Amino acid sequence: MFFEGFTVETREVDGHAVRFRRGGTGPPLLLLHGNPQTHAMWHKVAPALARTHTVICADIRGYGFSAKPAASADHLAYSKREMARDVAGLMRDLGFARYTVISHDRGARVAHRLALDHAGAVAGLCVMDIVPTLHHFEHVDMAFAMGYYHWFSLAQPHPGPERLIGQDVELWFDVHTSREPKGRDFFAPEARADYLAALRSPGTVMAICEDYRAAATIDLEHDRASRAAGERIACPLLVLWGARGRIGEWYRPLQVWGEYAAGPVSGQAVSSGHYLAEEAPAEVLAALGGFVDAA
Repeated sequence: MFFEGFTVETREVDGHAVRFRRGGTGPPLLLLHGNPQTHAMWHKVAPALARTHTVICADIRGYGFSAKPAASADHLAYSKREMARDVAGLMRDLGFARYTVISHDRGARVAHRLALDHAGAVAGLCVMDIVPTLHHFEHVDMAFAMGYYHWFSLAQPHPGPERLIGQDVELWFDVHTSREPKGRDFFAPEARADYLAALRSPGTVMAICEDYRAAATIDLEHDRASRAAGERIACPLLVLWGARGRIGEWYRPLQVWGEYAAGPVSGQAVSSGHYLAEEAPAEVLAALGGFVDAA
């Protein structure tokens, strides 16, 4: 059953709507999804985690059915700082002062900023299949440019990418999610339906492009300022990546994250491509087990 035992809610946080799913009891966990998905990507792991924890799966700003502020020249509304502020406010409003964060892809970039700007709230952080945005941009080579070409195409000026994607949103979704080849039956029907419904919702495609524009501009300003100030992730950090993906091929993930963390860093490859939680949920849960219990 899809998210058995969970409820779906939408809450206003500082004037911005945040859709989230909640289930379980116990220590709080915040789960943040990637692009071009919604919180539905956690459907294979969230119910298991909810046996021992309170699990909050949120749609990050611009994605799913959370708020989608208008595009702007400075892309501030889609900076990871503002996106992190949404989820920090959500957890605060739900009564959780301190929690562990489990995150994937774009959600992991939000979580990285969350761990810097709201360090007192983050007891532990798991990031899946990324290295820091700043590291990506400061180490660009042909392999990265070809493999993650969407970082550059989506960041082109508004509304160019939006118009191209809008010609056939489902085709774009299928191409975009096939960095390792996969058929249309790869994602669970309920999850795929949620992803596509969100993409067809007004403002979502624009918001996704603004997310990538922010990553190439204002996020780098924030990240460089944090580095100059000596700000690093203070909590325990778990790094997971897909063995069939690109992160382990291009980088030494634990070494890279070690440069951005002041606390302990651990992690491993998982037998999957980019979509760890949907491709290898048992391995992901095994890796998370001791980590979430210790945080």
